[in-house]
Parts: sequence; C-alpha cells; structure tokens
Amino acid sequence: MKPVDNKQKKSATRFYAVQALFQMEASDIDADAVRDQFFDHRFGVEEDGLEWLEGKTALFEELLSTAVRNQAKIDQVTDAALVEKWRIDRIDPTIRALFRAAGAELIMAKTPPKVVISEFVDVTRSFFSDGRQAKFVNAVLDHMARALQPQNF
Repeated sequence: MKPVDNKQKKSATRFYAVQALFQMEASDIDADAVRDQFFDHRFGVEEDGLEWLEGKTALFEELLSTAVRNQAKIDQVTDAALVEKWRIDRIDPTIRALFRAAGAELIMAKTPPKVVISEFVDVTRSFFSDGRQAKFVNAVLDHMARALQPQNF
C-alpha cells in the first residue's frame, strides 16, 4: 500500500463520511453499525484488487456523530440555502448526505469554512462527473458556512 499523507487521509475520511451517511439513510442502520462496517471494510483495506485509502478514524467518528446529533439543524440550514421549491428531502440522497457531512464539519468549527467547502466540492466531483453538481454544492455550502460560522465572514 502506498503511503498516504494527512491531507489525503482527511479527504478520504470526508468521502467515507458521505458514503456512511448515505448508507445510514438508504439502509436504515445506525451510526455505530455503519462506523464498524467502514472501519472493517474501507479504512486502508485491500480486497479483490481494490485498495481503499487510510482515513482518520477520530475525524470520521466525529463527523458521523455530529451529523446525527445535529441533523435537524443542518437540514434547516440546508433548506434555507436551497431554492424554495427544492427542499432537502427532494434532492439527490448522495448530495443530501454530503450536505450533512459538510454541515457537521462546519458545526465542529475546527477547519476553516473555505477549506470545508473546497474539500466537499472535491468529494462531489468524486460522485458526479458533471460540473453542475459541484457548482450547486459550492453555492449551497457557501450559504451554509455563512449561517453556521458568521464570525468567519
């Protein structure tokens, strides 16, 4: 396995957090079960010729727990950033999971908002090759960051 630097680990962790939140919603499983699945089958695992990057376990756990604990608040902030006819429950479930993971990291307030936005826009590109989604996510996350961390703008 190739060595992975700290930035790559954080990026992989954000990607995994989006996948985990999506999986929780799609499969109706709890955060503990999905966390264990990701630690056992994703973080640095090599199987069937597929190599998953190592992630930061503490960041992953904090993103999941913060997203779950603050889901109502994150969804409200997301709804406020969306056009009136596009409430969060009507958008793509992957993007919804992405907004929840990014919202969690913005609430945690350990990383500058511009870095959070940039990282999650990159995660968006991993899921959607069309640039439209990345632009949409960038605009919504900018609004969310201003609402959740007004002191940084």
